[in-house]
Amino acid sequence: MEYSHRYRAYPSDEVAEGLEHHLNVHRQLYNHVRWDYENSPEDDKPGEYDQNNELPEWKRKWPVFGDLHSKAAQATVARFHRNLSHLRKKKEKGYTVGRLKRQSPAEYRSVTYNQSGFDLDEKRGHDKYAYVRFSKIGWVKIRYSRPIPDQATIKEVTFKKERTGEWFVSFGLETDDEHIPEKPDVDSLDARNSVGIDLGILNYIHTSDGKTVEWLDLEDDSERLRCEQRKLSRKVKVSDNYEKQRREVAKVKRHIKRKVLDYQHKITTWLVTEYDAVFVEDLDVAGMLQGDGNARNKQDAAWRQFITLLEYKGDLYGTHVKQVEPRGTTKECARCGVETPKPIWVREHSCPSCGFETDRDANAAMNVLQRGFEKLGLGWPEDTPVETVTATDTADFQRVSASHVLETGSLPS
Repeated sequence: MEYSHRYRAYPSDEVAEGLEHHLNVHRQLYNHVRWDYENSPEDDKPGEYDQNNELPEWKRKWPVFGDLHSKAAQATVARFHRNLSHLRKKKEKGYTVGRLKRQSPAEYRSVTYNQSGFDLDEKRGHDKYAYVRFSKIGWVKIRYSRPIPDQATIKEVTFKKERTGEWFVSFGLETDDEHIPEKPDVDSLDARNSVGIDLGILNYIHTSDGKTVEWLDLEDDSERLRCEQRKLSRKVKVSDNYEKQRREVAKVKRHIKRKVLDYQHKITTWLVTEYDAVFVEDLDVAGMLQGDGNARNKQDAAWRQFITLLEYKGDLYGTHVKQVEPRGTTKECARCGVETPKPIWVREHSCPSCGFETDRDANAAMNVLQRGFEKLGLGWPEDTPVETVTATDTADFQRVSASHVLETGSLPS
């Protein structure tokens, strides 16, 4: 299993200058790799292996590339071809795509050392600090908030400069399967230890067993962001005041992003430790943002990030996590399967065929649970939430507050 640990870095002024220099040279190398690929004949485009073989010649021709560690340079070449592969996959799926663009200093903000060229010294620091050495740059102090697990192997190390000017170091880790908890046997799953999740509108999530998790309150943060953005709009571009204010805007955005990510970490950890199987809708988030409606709130919800975290946590904690087809989960009756169209403002499900009534999102979550069992090749269990759900006029769903999620879903230190 592959995962990563990320730490705040505190380089000295001299080392920070070296990091900046290497970041800029890697950006130039990336752009040259792109130029070399774009200017090659259509029937003879170079692959990653071909361009790696060109690196020694490029270093002789442009001595600045000689400042780079060989493995880090190869990782930059691999980065271009990885981006190119993602572009091809989108094109194969029918998306309209262009070409990879030239990277500017503001866009290219990270460098990866793969397999070698780095060292971690956990004993050199004091308390919760450690040091990482990058070849041809020097030692970088990091806040060692959580040690690298003994059973994990460090595959790569990445340093990154955020738009706020802060530095971070990430370790790409790999753990043998023998250290990963085994997932419960599929035949042992039932409606009592499994859950379907509807990513809702009134609540962040609604579960098939009647729990709801409220939205994270970002109103104050959003207002502060709007205020800082208004200040930025009044500054003269390419001025010191503009750059200073741009960083203030970046800090607020970073705060919101971290707040959402932390909340999602807590919710997903709670789900994978509470249940043996978690089923969630496979949403086309990009398409939802492009369509009509409240796109801004959809973006703040970061549902694709939530689903990715849920799958990652499922592997980490030994829980089945499956995505299911989302189409029709709201319209389809969880008891009899008859579809009933509902405008977005109708928050109750009332089936004209069988008379089943419940909350709109609860009905969708039950359908997600049912589709999850079908995806695992299991029959719909007899003891289902549908049989015990309360009618909407008397329903009292268990609302899981933000404080409860933060307490029960806290990550292990």
